[in-house]
Amino acid sequence: MALSVNSLSNPTFIFPIRIYYEDTDAGGVVYHANYLRYMERARTEWLRETGYELTKLEQEQGFIFAVRSANVDFLKPAFLNDLLQVHVTVARKGKVSLDILHEIYRENVLVCRAGIKLAGLAAGSFRPQAIPFEID
Repeated sequence: MALSVNSLSNPTFIFPIRIYYEDTDAGGVVYHANYLRYMERARTEWLRETGYELTKLEQEQGFIFAVRSANVDFLKPAFLNDLLQVHVTVARKGKVSLDILHEIYRENVLVCRAGIKLAGLAAGSFRPQAIPFEID
């Protein structure tokens, strides 16, 4: 998934993450799968800040998001006690999907970038469902 949005100059949302011992592997660097956790947290907080809390979307509108694909580039390591900034940028909005660009920075140095495709689904059937709100 090739995404060309520069979120350092035009992010939709920025979420800080501090790195703790629990985040690192035996080599003392952030374990690769944790970057996806940070992106999930940032997306969830971005939606919450825009007024679309995931639990309310499911309970009130029967709508959920599911990650359909993830394309992750690990560019530089992050270490214990680093303060990272997770940028969330909407790259494309379709009727039933969102392409999100996540970029994770440490002191303005890009350490990880991912293109995440979210699918909109009906909560009960897991069938495609139109996104029930506008996203800018």
